[in-house]
Amino acid sequence: MNSSVHRGIGMTSQRTRERLMQRLKDEGIRSRTVLGTIRNTPRHIFVDEALASRAYEDTALPIGHGQTISQPYIVARMTEVLLEDGPLETVLEVGTGSGYQTAVLAQLVKRVYSVERISALQRLARMRFQEMNLRNIRLRHTDGGMGLLEYAPFDGIIVTAAPEGIPRALVEQLRPGGRMVLPIGTRQEQVLVKVIRTESGYEKEILEQVAFVPLLGGVL
Repeated sequence: MNSSVHRGIGMTSQRTRERLMQRLKDEGIRSRTVLGTIRNTPRHIFVDEALASRAYEDTALPIGHGQTISQPYIVARMTEVLLEDGPLETVLEVGTGSGYQTAVLAQLVKRVYSVERISALQRLARMRFQEMNLRNIRLRHTDGGMGLLEYAPFDGIIVTAAPEGIPRALVEQLRPGGRMVLPIGTRQEQVLVKVIRTESGYEKEILEQVAFVPLLGGVL
């Protein structure tokens, strides 16, 4: 999308952004820090130009390759749960996708490591991070289900596609006391789960029903 289109949407989107903020509050998002970051993140640059006018609706939108940009409520909810015990230093994101969740996290934590299996999506995301001048994101083109062992342990992990169960490889890359927020389940039924790494394994808490694309293996 060219910069003049960006500026035009950016200038006219303030009312729609404020409506989105009110909706997120109505849906239970309480963190002022998360709400402020969502408000200030230009979601319209993370979608195709044809969908830019819908960027501040509270809905998931297609980004190609069978993937979607997550609904703003889900981004806010997962971020709020990840950070509910205070700021984190290092976070692993499994599934860069459009880069929107990554950009929100990068404004709230010291460093984000983000893995993506589809190289075309990663290239677009990198350009968006450059446009926002976000310098604390490390991208890797790899199968995210195995995590990023060379940079472990992480204070937090966020997974933006749904495995059928909790991946042990990811749990083991959390520091003790670290937390992971992820959807798990089948295409028909998924729940959002918070996982806390313990000395002997992990504890989990089911948060709510969700709908994500499935977590797939391999790279493209």
